[in-house]
Amino acid sequence: MPSCVASGSPAAPSYRLLRRRPSPICRFSATFSPPFSSAALDQSRRISLSAVWPTPLRSDRRPLPSPPAMASEKTLAAKEKPGLLVFDTEEDLSVSLAKYAAELSEKFIRERGAFTVVLSGGSLIKSLRKLTESPYSETVNWAKWHIFWVDERVVPKDHEDSNYKLAFDGFLSKVPIPPGQVCAINDALSAQGAAEDYETALKHLVNIGAVVKSATGYPRFDLMLLGMGPDGHIASLFPSHPLVNVTDKWVAFIKDSPKPPPERITFTLPVINSSAYVAMVVAGAGKASAVSKALGNEKTANVLPVEMVSLEDGELTWFTDKAAVSMLQDKPSL
Repeated sequence: MPSCVASGSPAAPSYRLLRRRPSPICRFSATFSPPFSSAALDQSRRISLSAVWPTPLRSDRRPLPSPPAMASEKTLAAKEKPGLLVFDTEEDLSVSLAKYAAELSEKFIRERGAFTVVLSGGSLIKSLRKLTESPYSETVNWAKWHIFWVDERVVPKDHEDSNYKLAFDGFLSKVPIPPGQVCAINDALSAQGAAEDYETALKHLVNIGAVVKSATGYPRFDLMLLGMGPDGHIASLFPSHPLVNVTDKWVAFIKDSPKPPPERITFTLPVINSSAYVAMVVAGAGKASAVSKALGNEKTANVLPVEMVSLEDGELTWFTDKAAVSMLQDKPSL
């Protein structure tokens, strides 16, 4: 049985916990506190779920600010790279990413009363910092956000390697998203168990309509915020690893990650490619080689995982800085 079970219509579900074994933090409750201690985590899993689905947008919102001037938007259009944005600095990138996320939040909340967001680890969380500041801290309807992870290290949530801890410290602790809408993995399970548990929870949320289903049957998240490693990996899908070819699972596990820690869970490529919007956030010279391979005109047989991102029916946008595109042979004039 899934960890989050609901009755009633998808528009206003009533949740209750049925699983006896530990389950992910996905409670849909109303207060936010840092659930780091094992005692707090155990207690949190016994809390009944309560609905916080569609309500009208607040009418007192201030207009969102305009993004900074992008270094090369016009040139990029001329080069026919509509999904590539290059900014003068990582600071400018972060400002524009916040506006992008806030506008999508308003769009989906207006349309269906909820906003499902998938986070990754690494430098991505730092790039979200502007969302925690004014005006977004006051104008975004955080009560309607539902957070998931594209991948996670199978470590305790207070461990330095935890993507949950990274996101909590840099983002989640600074905005009022209800903790029951933060769907973290069950770190008490093995890698395989955590992956199966997370997939079960996602399937339940799809079945009740809390997460949209794509045309091909995979979960269709509203916004997936991805980073990319210097080797071109995304999520915990690494170059030449068998997991890049998995299509029969939503969530897979890995015990031999080439990047420590070795045990992780990860969304599979079909789930990533079913997203409505994907922001690929890549900054810094260390990513330039992989960016060049992914976005350059010359293709090779050795395909990187980032090159396999091809959305089923969605919009992919690269948020980059000058350093990240410095090796692109056909890069715009900056």
